[in-house]
Formats: sequence, structure tokens, C-alpha cells
Amino acid sequence: MTIFRRAQFELAYRVAGPSLIQAQRASSWWRRRNRAPRESPLGKPPATTRLLKEVSMRHYFAGRYADGAVPVAWVTSGAPIEVLRPLGYYLVYPENHGAICGAGHTSPEYIEAAEEASYSQDLCSYARIDFGSLITGTTPLGRIPRPDLLVTCTNICQTVLYWYRELARRLDVPLVVVDTPQVYGETDPDHLAYVESQLRDLAQVAARVASKVFDEDLFTEAVLDAAEGCRLWGDCLATNRNRPAPWTAFDGFIHMIPIVTMRGTKQCLDYYRVLLKDLEQRNAAGIAGVKEERHRLLWDNLPMWFEMRGLSTLLAEQGFAMVAATYTNAWAETATALSTDDPWAGMAEAYSTVILNRDLRHRLKLIRGMIEQYECDGVIFHSDRSCKPYSVGQLELRDRLAADGIRALVLDADHADPRAYSRGQGETRLRAFMEGF
Repeated sequence: MTIFRRAQFELAYRVAGPSLIQAQRASSWWRRRNRAPRESPLGKPPATTRLLKEVSMRHYFAGRYADGAVPVAWVTSGAPIEVLRPLGYYLVYPENHGAICGAGHTSPEYIEAAEEASYSQDLCSYARIDFGSLITGTTPLGRIPRPDLLVTCTNICQTVLYWYRELARRLDVPLVVVDTPQVYGETDPDHLAYVESQLRDLAQVAARVASKVFDEDLFTEAVLDAAEGCRLWGDCLATNRNRPAPWTAFDGFIHMIPIVTMRGTKQCLDYYRVLLKDLEQRNAAGIAGVKEERHRLLWDNLPMWFEMRGLSTLLAEQGFAMVAATYTNAWAETATALSTDDPWAGMAEAYSTVILNRDLRHRLKLIRGMIEQYECDGVIFHSDRSCKPYSVGQLELRDRLAADGIRALVLDADHADPRAYSRGQGETRLRAFMEGF
């Protein structure tokens, strides 16, 4: 790490980033001023959306100068990042990068570059975007810092294991794999001890790579901040138990950026305190995410990042509000486990019991509970071609819910590859589904 590079990183975060935000804010104001208002069945998004853009822009802009200034780790969305916080790592989430490419409609060029380089079309679209970005040397973020360390956790899928092995080979950097045995029913104490030992090993490797001493007090603080962040995020989601819901699950997919990328930091806590206050004020004022809310739905699986605006508008036109999602809820579930007197044991339990590392009985119970809490009339299951662990069992879940009198639709698509979704066919099936209410 050089003093010059560190200075660049700090200036990017504290000076250049805020200046860029101010310039974009002025540009956005001018565009809005000269744009005719459009009628929409959707309510105005939360006011905090602008703050989210600023927080995200500042974070990603600083990342362009992170390598050589601070240690950098590329991590999976289910990785135990609290272990890395006390060592000052800047974190890069290739999955998050894939979501940005999907939402920005730039994913096809990276996916096609990866496939031309012989990566299979059956591989997760996030992984193909990641490899395609490496192959082309481009990204909509401007630049992604080179990692000093790769960290993956098998609690979301096995694909990440082979994906990160390939990254380690291509980039020639060390890889740490945290293996979490699948949980059937209750957690096994031996399994939790096994995971905890790996977390401690990760701390040692990460400290060695960063050339720093691991600080237990800073680690405990990061775990408690992560627990509080998850709790605040859960409180934000819970505002949708109100009728009408103050925002939609599609909004939630966007506003989950800090709980994923900044979990365990004060910035994350600050953001969700502001968002929660915003949503509570919307509830008090009767401001709705869908103007004419008549029916309430639950979404299962990752979103279709490239189609969120179209889907949310199509549903809202018929008075359907997507008020909850199992995916956004996954980052709220861990709060209780992390809030413990033993941060290592709490981490082991939290990262072992995420939704994709548990059996279908747990998922059915979770969905039934969310349907009751959010007063949902139906469920849309996104059968995600890329995320097979999340999609397997959805037909069984649909049939179990049908026995409860809950209408459900299984929609075939992908989270970041638009080629796997037929818009015409999808809209026809959605309209038929809505007409049944």
C-alpha cells in the first residue's frame, strides 16, 4: 500500500465523490425541470432514493482507487464480511456488479463475451457477467479494484465455489472458502462449531494478507453494527404491513444495496435510520407505493433486474402491490442470531441459517408466515434459470399454498440474462393470473 494511493482513495471518497454527486444532482434537476410529468399507477418512490444514489455512487467511485490504498476482497453475497471489517478491507461483490449490469441493460455484452470464451450458458448469469467483464476489461462502474483476497461461502449455492476457484486461477490471488453444511430442521452444534472454526481461520488469513493484526474489539463492534443494520432493514420492510404499503418490494430490491455491500458499518446504520423515518412518514401521510392498491403479493427468489420497471408497472395498473419478498427478507432474518454475547458463535449460526441453506419445510413455513404478516393474496415464484437452488422445490411450494387457498404463479426467467425471459409470454401469464382474483 502506498501513501500516494491511500491519499487518492481518501480524496475520491471525501472530495471527488461528493463533488460528482453535486454535479449529477444539478444535472438531474435540470432534466426533471424540462421533462413533462408522466402518469403512472405507481406512487412516488421514497424520498430516500436520492440519498441511496449518492451513498452508492460515493462507495463505487472510491472503489476505483481502493487497490494499492487498502486491502481489497471480492466476496459472495453470503460471505461473513464482518470478519473483514476490522482489517479495513474494501469489499467488492461480483453478484452486486451483475445486478447493476442487469438493471442497466448492459449484461448481454458481458454474458456473450463469457460464452464466446467457452463459459457455459448454463452457468449463473452473475458469474458469466463477472467473467465477461474480466475478459473485456470494461464495467459500467468505471473500474473495479483488483482483489488481494477472494472469500466465498457455500450457504447460497455450490456454483460460487467453482466460480471463485476460477477467479483465483485467473487473478492469481488467495481464496478462502467457508463451508456451511445444509441445515435440515434444527441446527447441529457440531456443524456450528465447524463453521465457527472456519471463520476464525478466515480472520487469520485475512489479517496475514492485509499485513495487520486482527482486533477482537473492532470485530465485535462490526458484528453488533451488522445486527443493528439487519434489524433496521427488517423494520423498513415491516412498514409494508400497513395498508396501503408505503413502498413496493421492487423498491426494496434497490434499497437493499447498503445491507449487502456496507453491512457492519456506521454508514449502513445511518442510511437505514433515514429510510425508516421516511417510510414511517409515508405511512402516516397515507402515501402508497401503488396508487390504487387492491391486492397484495409476495415475490420469491431474486428479481429480474432487467424487467423490474415493466413488471411493477404492469402489476400496479391492475392494483397489485408487491409488498414483500423472500430475497429482501433474507438480510433481516440474521439480526437475532448476530445479536449475541459470543460474536463468533452468532456469526456461525447466522451464516448457516440463511434461507438457501435450509430445507423446504423452513421455506414453506417462512412464506406462510410472510403471507400472514403482510396480508398477501398471492405469490409469484420466479423460477430463475440461473439460481437453481432458489428455484428447486417451487412447484411443490406452489401446490402446498394452493391447498391453503393461496393463488400462486411460477414465472420462468433469469435474474440478469434477458434472453431467458419472453416478455410477451410473461405478460400474458401475469394478466391471466391477475384476472383470477
